Amino acid sequence: MQGKIMSRPPLSPFRIAGDLVFTSGQLARGGDGAIVAGGIEAQAERCLANLVAVLADAGCTPADVVKVTAWLTDAGFGAAFNAAYARVFGEPFPARSTVVSALLAPGALIEVEAVALRR
Repeated sequence: MQGKIMSRPPLSPFRIAGDLVFTSGQLARGGDGAIVAGGIEAQAERCLANLVAVLADAGCTPADVVKVTAWLTDAGFGAAFNAAYARVFGEPFPARSTVVSALLAPGALIEVEAVALRR
């Protein structure tokens, strides 16, 4: 069942409220909509790339992000996620919460959402 494409949920990729941009949680979906193969390293890279793309659509960059929330399905994925995260977000890093939880999408190991300040 890993990599199965879910039906599209009722959500917007992002919403703008004043100067803030709120993204929906991004998964490691490839261009075909399926969760990418390759474990947590590949999923973390793709998930964050998808987040950067949504931010760009909203007129923002990773430097505009002030808060990130991440969900990992295993606490052991923390080091791989941190490595990918540090390649996307520079210092000062955004405030961040990381939660270990099951995810709705079959095969998904990570989900990330962000709040950004439009400048």
